[in-house]
Amino acid sequence: MAKEKIKILLVDDHEMVRSGIKVFLETIEDFALIGEASDGEQAVDFCNQTQPDVILMDLVLPEMDGVQATKLIRDKYPQIQVIVLTSLNDESFVSKALQAGAIGYLLKNVSIDDLAQAIRFAHQNQPFLSPEATKALISTAQQPARPNYNLTAREKEVLAQMVSGRSNPSIADELGVSRSTIKTHVSNILDKLNVTSRVEAVALAIENDLLN
Repeated sequence: MAKEKIKILLVDDHEMVRSGIKVFLETIEDFALIGEASDGEQAVDFCNQTQPDVILMDLVLPEMDGVQATKLIRDKYPQIQVIVLTSLNDESFVSKALQAGAIGYLLKNVSIDDLAQAIRFAHQNQPFLSPEATKALISTAQQPARPNYNLTAREKEVLAQMVSGRSNPSIADELGVSRSTIKTHVSNILDKLNVTSRVEAVALAIENDLLN
């Protein structure tokens, strides 16, 4: 009895890349390339019509990027596994892709043997990461946690105005409150950030991306 083939969808906006990977996939007996897509929306539409077992997903795509497409597909079809196949090895991309539900993360310089193994692993619900992706995850895990300054929503609003260079009277007019109220907010912000001046507060806010 013939072994059931792993149904694969290939998603990449570069036709030459798809052609190269297609040639490889067609040489493997237990692989069946059932579709191609050049953007995230096409990938989602394809899954709505025909569900593959494994998707090879690029990240940088027109219309809808690979992270968005991965999340939509995984939310709706959790049985479909997604392997990111990209040239991006930045730790933020690795984290976003895995958070979206990808089970694998490979760079496009991956060997044929590793790509084949990753596809088979994914089909068995087992993760497979490139050494670069693993290194990026370790680096992220080793980074110190961002301090929590416990700013209230209003204090963040005031801090944002401070970053924009507004004075207390200007902030009061913008937010429709009294100047004394703004003065109190600014004082609280300085205390929470453990700084002594507006300049230090603004610098700390920008450095630690506090407004996001």
